[in-house]
Parts: sequence; C-alpha cells; structure tokens
Amino acid sequence: MPPLPRPDAPITSTRNPRVLAAAGLRERRAREAAGLTVVDGARELARALAGGARVVEVFADEDRLSAEGHDAVGLARAAGAAIVPVGGPVIDRLAYGDRSEGLVATVAIPNLSLAALHLPADPLVVVLEAVEKPGNLGAVLRSADGAGADAVIAADPRTDLFNPNAIRASLGTIFTVPVAAGAGAAVRERLAADGIRVVAARVDGAVAYTEVDLRGPVALVLGSEADGLTGAWSGEGVTAVSLPMLGVADSLNVSIAAAVLLYEARRQRGAA
Repeated sequence: MPPLPRPDAPITSTRNPRVLAAAGLRERRAREAAGLTVVDGARELARALAGGARVVEVFADEDRLSAEGHDAVGLARAAGAAIVPVGGPVIDRLAYGDRSEGLVATVAIPNLSLAALHLPADPLVVVLEAVEKPGNLGAVLRSADGAGADAVIAADPRTDLFNPNAIRASLGTIFTVPVAAGAGAAVRERLAADGIRVVAARVDGAVAYTEVDLRGPVALVLGSEADGLTGAWSGEGVTAVSLPMLGVADSLNVSIAAAVLLYEARRQRGAA
C-alpha cells in the first residue's frame, strides 16, 4: 500500500496551532463557533464521506493506520480533504480516549434546520426530546439506520447532535440518516404540516406499543433519560403508547425503547 504523501515532516508537537484547533473541537462552544466537529476512526470517516459530509482535514499517523484506515484516508484525499501527517503523540492528543486508529478528521457540521430536512412520502421519523447523553443519541441513530428510519429529529436538545461521542456511538450512521434539530413547538408544527402522526412513548401510555398502527407517516417520540416526555407531547393528536415493564424498573433506556419501537414499526411496514 503506498505511503501517505509527505511534502513536509510530520507534525510531532501537540502544541502546534493546527493540532490545538482540532483538539478544541471536543468542546461544544468551539464546534458551534467553527461549524466543525471531530470524527474518530476509519469506519466513521468512510461513512461520513459516503454520506456526503465535507471532510476538511485528516490527521493521520501512517505507522498506526490499518488497511481500512489507508482506504479511508485515500477516499478523503480524493474528496479534497487536506491530509496532515502526524506523529503518535499528536494522534494520542487528538483521539478519543485510548482507542486511536491512527486517524482523526475534522468535518463540517451539516445544516440541521427543520427547513432543510427533506422527507419522503409516508416517512418513519424518530423525535428525541431533550436527550442529553451523546451515547444514547448515537445508539438511537444506529437503530434508526438499521430499521430504515427516514430521519431523526432532536427537539429542544441538551447536547449537540454532532458531539464527537455521539458520532462514535452511532458508528458514523449519523452521516447516513437525515438529522435535524429545533425547538419542540417548531418540531410539532413541522410534523403537523407534513401530516405525520405522533406516537409518544410514555410510562403511563394507555395503549400497548404493539397495538398501535405504525404504518404510513408516523413519528416515534421519546423523552429524556431522566424525565421522559414533557406535556408538550400529550393531548389531542398524540397517541401515547407504553412498553411492558414486568420487573421492578419502570422504564427502559431511551435507546433501547427507541430500538423496540423502530423494529415494531419495521415489522408492520414490511421490508424496507
């Protein structure tokens, strides 16, 4: 496999300004200011590219790159990204924890506005209200990808969708499932305008999730890890469903509940 182009010596200083700027993207304020986020790993980078994301630069330690990593770097180079050769200490500084795969990329955050979200006819949508843990957000995205959902919308989010930990937890599927974010009221208005029925998961839901029709245009709405759904997702036009809890716990983790509902919807809707 050909080596990375090295027009200059690899960056070895963790205090290099370019490295510091990329490392700063671990913080939400820096991501929002720059419009960029960090992607760790070859698989995640390849999926970002496949999903049409704009990769700005890839910091790569050739000594640590796997065959998959070399392929991902090659795809990024072909897409116009800057390839920045670096030494091991720099990758250790940039990467998440101790799970470095020899590359870290900076990627432009896509447009997350509700207006930019395009849905097909009869969409299956997941709405997450006030979810705050990036790991749960990423896990929901993996299930949405697997079950063939058409979009994931964050209503009143407490974490930014392109938190690097959410990207990692999603295994890069955040770049392949259409995503958007907005205020809860605006999300409700968008669903109503598109004629999308609302099915809300609640501990006290009167209908078992297996008894509700999840075919046609429908939004599966789930609440935060700590508090569940607010009253904004109740009343007229909302079907409240519950999942059976036969033990001492009264609810499932939001990502598990989302997976159950998504695959019930997929069962009812047939093959993708």
